[in-house]
Amino acid sequence: MLAERLLLSLQEQILCRETQIRQLAGLLDPDIPTAPTIVVHGTRATGKSITLSKILNVLDVRHIIIRSRECITDRHLLERTVLACKQEVEKDSTVAFKDIDGRCESLSILAVLLQRLLEHTQKFIIVFDGVDKQRESPVTLLPALARLGELIPSLTVLLTVTYLRPGLLSTPGIPYIHFPPYSRTDALSIVGLNPPDIFSQEQIASMNPQRRQDTTEDNPWLWGRFTGAVWDSLGKTAARDVVTLRSTCEKLWLPFVSHIRDGTYGTRDFSRLMVRTRSLFQSEDVLTGSLLAPARPTTTTTTTSTLPTPTPTSLPSRPRHNALTTDLPYYTRYLLLAAYLASHNPARTDPTFFSKALESKKRKRKNKKSRSGTTASTAQKSRKLSRRLLGPQPFGLGRWLAIFHAIVPDGAPGGSADVLTQVASLGALRMVVRSSTGGPGDAVGEGGRWRVNVGEEFVNQVARGLRFEVGEFLAE
Repeated sequence: MLAERLLLSLQEQILCRETQIRQLAGLLDPDIPTAPTIVVHGTRATGKSITLSKILNVLDVRHIIIRSRECITDRHLLERTVLACKQEVEKDSTVAFKDIDGRCESLSILAVLLQRLLEHTQKFIIVFDGVDKQRESPVTLLPALARLGELIPSLTVLLTVTYLRPGLLSTPGIPYIHFPPYSRTDALSIVGLNPPDIFSQEQIASMNPQRRQDTTEDNPWLWGRFTGAVWDSLGKTAARDVVTLRSTCEKLWLPFVSHIRDGTYGTRDFSRLMVRTRSLFQSEDVLTGSLLAPARPTTTTTTTSTLPTPTPTSLPSRPRHNALTTDLPYYTRYLLLAAYLASHNPARTDPTFFSKALESKKRKRKNKKSRSGTTASTAQKSRKLSRRLLGPQPFGLGRWLAIFHAIVPDGAPGGSADVLTQVASLGALRMVVRSSTGGPGDAVGEGGRWRVNVGEEFVNQVARGLRFEVGEFLAE
């Protein structure tokens, strides 16, 4: 068992994981027999990888760590395991395995090669980090890796997974160590390490020594209260792991302390700062990643102009729509509108709305009036609820594309493959979902049925960008 001072040292390096450190230190102790397979499981950003790495380094036991996110295929994973094991064994050994070149096509060959490499080794640990996220892996990968420790006496296989599935390894007697999500106190204690400066480096350089010392003491005070406010507003719902929480705090920190840097408030006016910057904690836009930098207002002045130059504060504020509505390609937006119309309109009204889609609005309004005058009493008797209250209904791909060709003002693209590619893109974005499939491997075949998966507000934003009136094509 590790000495108490080493355990305390590990607990100082890895916060809020005292129980897991003691469990792993006891299981991986080189002086006692170790289980052939150990499973460490927990959600993202719970300290699994760093805890294992620190403990194995302190124990001074031979080990290798294979990260599945760095392996493209299962064969890549196996060959990297063989090469890493060979390099680790040859460090302190006079025997060179020249005939082992790293090629490994299957799990059975992996077992044979590891038996040769670890034949004269007392204890060796292989860590497969995030192996449940391995790409292109067969169903038998995890159970086979768990059996390697039973075939090779000196080997211990340690698997880290995100969550446990029923029948994950099909092997009884395996110790499982759980890394639970961090609580509010634990998360804030981790994020509270290394607080950033309130003032910029130029402002700090111009301060006197006493003022600089006071600022150094105010940094952790204000950062701790700021991170608590971020957790209460965003951490409980969206930024639940410490990595996302730390990233969110760093993005909001500069806008939060900008009023301190310009002298409006002091470093201890936290309540007044919260009231002034409350909009930062009411929106989740900071959690939405974007490849586009936020637009900055620019002003230009000329020497010959006598008109006052508008300032950013005098410009009217515009509502900020979701960036996804503007990032969608042109025809993809019309495909989304067609899907919304197909989900909320009965099929029998398609000739009424879309057979004359390119005609003038006046003719469409006339058709609506004549239709409503003849069928109003019948519709009132047969349907009492609006179709919008019934939710989106499934529709076929042929009807979807027919509506799409009817509402596109400048004509749809010539190739059907391009349109089907954009249909698949909407499905990948979960803006439309499959309600039934046409058969195995049928991604966008005509046999399946679809249903729109976005709301009215989002569709209206897309339609406004295209200057398209959705309401004129919706049944009452």
